[in-house]
Amino acid sequence: MQHPGPRRRREPDPTRSLSAVLTAFVALGAVLMLVPFAWLVVASTHSTNEIFSSPPALLPGDRFWTNLTGLFDSLEFGTAVRNSLVVSTVYTALGMLVCSTAGYAFAKFQFRGRNAMFTVIIASLALPGQVTLVPLFKMMVALGWLNSYQGLILPNLALPFGIFLMRQAMQSVPDELLQAARVDGAGEFRTFFQIVVPTMRPALAALAIFLFLGQWNDFVYPLIVQRDPAAYTLPVSLATLHGVQSTDYGQLLTGTLISVVPVLVLFLFLQRYFVAGLLAGSVKQ
Repeated sequence: MQHPGPRRRREPDPTRSLSAVLTAFVALGAVLMLVPFAWLVVASTHSTNEIFSSPPALLPGDRFWTNLTGLFDSLEFGTAVRNSLVVSTVYTALGMLVCSTAGYAFAKFQFRGRNAMFTVIIASLALPGQVTLVPLFKMMVALGWLNSYQGLILPNLALPFGIFLMRQAMQSVPDELLQAARVDGAGEFRTFFQIVVPTMRPALAALAIFLFLGQWNDFVYPLIVQRDPAAYTLPVSLATLHGVQSTDYGQLLTGTLISVVPVLVLFLFLQRYFVAGLLAGSVKQ
């Protein structure tokens, strides 16, 4: 009768060990990223004195509704929230239309000066936004668009990064698919909206997040062109809470928490498209 030999000792898998270390670092990074947001939630439920007490309060307090009520009483906070929602939503919708159609033209049409125009668009990404503030302000004054929605929405619709993102994504659409639609009698508008747009949902979702987030958080440009407190957007309205002598940080952090909510909701709905949208066009068909 043969006896089984000694079992061979399994050697440790270096790949598995490396994966465990990387996972631990990613988990630690995620926790560190969540700490400021957790502190924001806790601090919004305390008064200014409690926020700066030593040791600081680590558990939620009972002043959230007091801070919220004071926020709406001390300034036109509800109007600022409405202004930001209207401007950001309309800007996102129109910006998606402009950037997607421009990206489609640069990716799928041959016309004179196409490469030169696209090079100029890419080069404009290196131009600081502050350089255009004075010309834009003078244009808004000449058009009479100060303290208006169109003054915030229209000047920045043709976002260079949005056009670049959509152009790269459109390049992944097979030309044969477009030719088949044209052979079947579809015009360019029908081909774009019924053939191209459905295949570009991940890229459009990524673009929507960038557009909404950029407009929602924009501070400098609205501060310049919106002079009437009734026309303030949310970031500008929150900035007015910084007093010369004192600042109610409880109200300020409560308003900041409210300003984060729409962005989180948008990302939660579109997160499954976000990474796919950023990678769209990275591999050519």
